[in-house]
Amino acid sequence: MTSHTSHSVTAVTVTGGPALPYLYRPAEIADALGVSEWWVKEQARQKRIPFTRPGGTYRFTAEHFQEIIRLFEERPTKGVREPEVGRQRSRRTEPRKSAESKPARLVPRVPPRMRLAQIAAAA
Repeated sequence: MTSHTSHSVTAVTVTGGPALPYLYRPAEIADALGVSEWWVKEQARQKRIPFTRPGGTYRFTAEHFQEIIRLFEERPTKGVREPEVGRQRSRRTEPRKSAESKPARLVPRVPPRMRLAQIAAAA
């Protein structure tokens, strides 16, 4: 087997066998995405991104990396209208209140421990 450096992206060849894909470390994926290594590991742990786990460590193929990029891709919505299906405009049944109306009075809530004390005192 030929060795490869941490920055190599070429496939590793086995004598007389097929080329093996390079497995990227979480730090390499994090550098490429501009996020922390912890974020990459956490996303893998939560199974939000694809990964492989040989020997109990997270590793990523080039295909995994491409899929991760697609998963977090956002498309522009400017000029795209949502379908009007199921959306109805609400009709106000009450007229709008004028700016001169009084603000709503706030009523304090009784803390839970006070409620328990009131219940215990009543018993």
